[in-house]
This record gives sequence, structure tokens and C-alpha cells, in this order.
Amino acid sequence: MEKHKVAIVGYGNIGKYAIKAVEASPDFEVGGLVRTSASTKLHETKHLNIPVVENIQELSDIKAALICLPTRLVPPSAKEILALGINTVDSYDIHGQLAAYRKEADAVAKEHGSVSIISAGWDPGTDSMVRCMFEFMAPQGITYTNFGPGMSMGHSVAARAIPGVKDALSMTMPQGAGIHKRIVYIEMEDGHTLEEITARLKADAYFAHDDTTVIAVDNIDNLIDMGHGVLMLRKGVSSSAQNQIMSLNMSINNPALTAQIMLASARAGLKQKPGAYTMIEVPIIDYLPGDRDEIIRKLV
Repeated sequence: MEKHKVAIVGYGNIGKYAIKAVEASPDFEVGGLVRTSASTKLHETKHLNIPVVENIQELSDIKAALICLPTRLVPPSAKEILALGINTVDSYDIHGQLAAYRKEADAVAKEHGSVSIISAGWDPGTDSMVRCMFEFMAPQGITYTNFGPGMSMGHSVAARAIPGVKDALSMTMPQGAGIHKRIVYIEMEDGHTLEEITARLKADAYFAHDDTTVIAVDNIDNLIDMGHGVLMLRKGVSSSAQNQIMSLNMSINNPALTAQIMLASARAGLKQKPGAYTMIEVPIIDYLPGDRDEIIRKLV
């Protein structure tokens, strides 16, 4: 099977698992790591047996880039790489803003003959695909997506960006019926109070719509756990049949699953026309490696 070179952009939690996912893939190989001054120190990558560069243009024959950066850094990075004619995949996770981001990325990708798969994680991402399935299986009804309990990477990164926060861990606690409580543990920098940090954090778009509690601790590292999960439930109507009940229940390692989904999306991206896509817009068979007829015989 032909192997395509993929670049990993960023070496945080997702980036580290992305390298492992690519190394285990039958149709991709790691073309190099693009480290950013904000996320990666040089000594952290010395053990890697791959090129480590500061600009993706220093790498050759790259077909796709997995952008493993904090969400708010993703759009400018993706548009810059798409403009080079290189496909991108990211796990952008601000639900209310992803449609606007998709439109911007779509224009750049079409202009430069590249493909972008945006918001390619488990939510948004594969959970979005399941919600679509539930919707056409039971068109009338309601779906509840309950996250956790577990660490939210996006919310943790957003909390760390709050002035006065040295380090942070955001935990998502499901309350049922799609309602969540956020518990944010923080290490504070000197010269700041818990009250002012709490006010700033609750005003952030990541936290503004949820019940959020902020707790000061001495050491975040003692609390870190990569586990997470989701319980998605739909109760609806198929034709005139009531009480159609469907569910998806996952308990996962958050960054490992995200990285695996991003790699599958890079594979799917190679099969699409230029433009930007969310995962629900791409044929599900395109995420899998191998011969199309064999996949159909195996899974249909």
C-alpha cells in the first residue's frame, strides 16, 4: 500500500499521540514534526527519529498536515498551510464558531487546490456523525449528548490562557439531559486573586454557558487524567412509531482518540475535491484504508 507523508504540527498531548497513530498506519508515514515556540521546547523532541522543523516548508513531499494546536491557534495555521497546497486536518472545537471557520478555510482551500477537514475529533467530529444518524433514524425527537466525567483539553487550554493562571485542568461533569458542570482547577500566579481569575474565566466563550466552579490547587500535575467519555441518547419517532431509543456510550483516552480520528480524516481528505469539510460531509467509507469493495464486503 502506498504511504503518504504527513506532518504533525504541534507536540502537545494530541501531537504526541498523532505521531504514534501515523507510525501504526498502513498508508501514512511521518514526514516530520513542525514545532511551535508556544508548545514545544527543542529538548523535548531530541529523542524523535523524524525531522523536527519550525516551518512546514522545510519538509518535502508532505500530503497532509495534522494541526495539533490549541483551538484558537488553528484557523490561522490551517489557512497558511492550505495556501501552500497542502491538505490540513484539525480538531477545532468551538461549536458556535466552526461554521464561520469552515467558510474561511473553504475559500483558501479551493483557491490553492487543497483540502481541509475541520473539527475532526470526537465532538465535534464522530459524535456529530452519530447525531446525524440518530436524526434520520428517528426524525422527530431529542438527542442528549452528555460528556465526561473527564478532562476537556480545549477547556483546559482556554483556562491556561486566562491572565493570572499558571496552569489549569478543566473537568467536565455530566449532569444529565445534555447539561454539564465544569470544575476548573488552577494554579495561580502571584499577584492575582481567585475572585478576579474566576470572573475572567466565566466570561470566556468556553465557559460562559455552563455552571463553572473554579478551585485553586498547589499542583495541577497531581490531578491530570487523560480519560474522558460520552453518553449520547436519543428518544424519538420513526414514522408513527414512538419510543425509539438509541444510545452511544464511550469511555476513552481523549488525546489518543482525537489523534486517531484526525489521521482517518487525513486519509479521507485525500479523496475529496478541494475545499473545507466537516466530518459529516465526507463519505464514511473514505475514512478507512484499503480496497473499497473489500470494505463493503466486510462491513455492509
